[in-house]
Amino acid sequence: MTDLQFRRHRRLRKTNSIRKMVQETKIHASDLIYPLFVTEGTNEKNEVASMPGVFQLSLDLVDAEIDEVVSLGIPAVMLFGVPNHKDDVGTSAYHDHGIVQKAIRQIKQHYPDLTIIADTCLCQYTDHGHCGVIEDGHVLNDPSLNLLAKTAVSQAEAGADIIAPSNMMDGFVTAIRQGLDEAGFEDIPIMSYAVKYSSAFYGPFRDAAHSSPKFGDRKTYQMDPANRLEALREAESDMEEGADMLIVKPALSYLDIIREVKDFSGMPIVAYNVSGEYSMVKAASQNGWIDEKAIVLEKMISMKRAGADLILTYHAKDVARWISNS
Repeated sequence: MTDLQFRRHRRLRKTNSIRKMVQETKIHASDLIYPLFVTEGTNEKNEVASMPGVFQLSLDLVDAEIDEVVSLGIPAVMLFGVPNHKDDVGTSAYHDHGIVQKAIRQIKQHYPDLTIIADTCLCQYTDHGHCGVIEDGHVLNDPSLNLLAKTAVSQAEAGADIIAPSNMMDGFVTAIRQGLDEAGFEDIPIMSYAVKYSSAFYGPFRDAAHSSPKFGDRKTYQMDPANRLEALREAESDMEEGADMLIVKPALSYLDIIREVKDFSGMPIVAYNVSGEYSMVKAASQNGWIDEKAIVLEKMISMKRAGADLILTYHAKDVARWISNS
């Protein structure tokens, strides 16, 4: 046995200190974006039944939540609105007194350095639950673009730092870019939901945002999970139309897509670790079947290793705590 020739890879795994020294992929609090659901009313803290630890918060309770986010070193939040009023064209999405617009102003007043990302869509604000204008049971693409641009401008006027359109209408980036530019917001970046699959992993989010479609589904505008090359075409279109960052959603079942979009685009990539991915981990953890911390951190590493620069995740506060104590 003395003449065996082989490489000793285990030398670099010998101690925890050495393993940390040679670790190729690391997670930092600055990589994280925390999603936040804001709702009307006073003293409203409604836990989402399908998302343990996630709440709809009224504005009087938002400051305490942001205090915690800032204290953990998380640099950005993504705001989703849960309005009282809904109609067929999502008026509450683009009113200057909409719930997201009010939340942006309040947060910016107290935390001017926190980056506020506004989700720009209509589904939470329409009485039919779809992301655009409806006619004869169909989602109309072009008439929806004007409303999306109006929404983006109203969010920028309220003080949003980044606009994140999630509607998946064709041409939504160019319409929003033109709307922002014409309103004097040339410097506001667009974080486009460039690659958004029609996924079964979104169910708990629709509980949180009250955004389930009242009829049909979203397969005519969200992508088929079976398609890979289509993701590159979608990303290319958004790049050409003026997107500054690209979101891939969901994350875990689409790590291959994250890598391909990163390599193809060379742009900052955001992995959206969506509600279903979060809730599965929470449910298994509550049943004692998994080590939640170990599982979540491994998930985060997988997204960074796949090419994500930022991770939008409901686990953000826990991740920030865990890595600060490691």
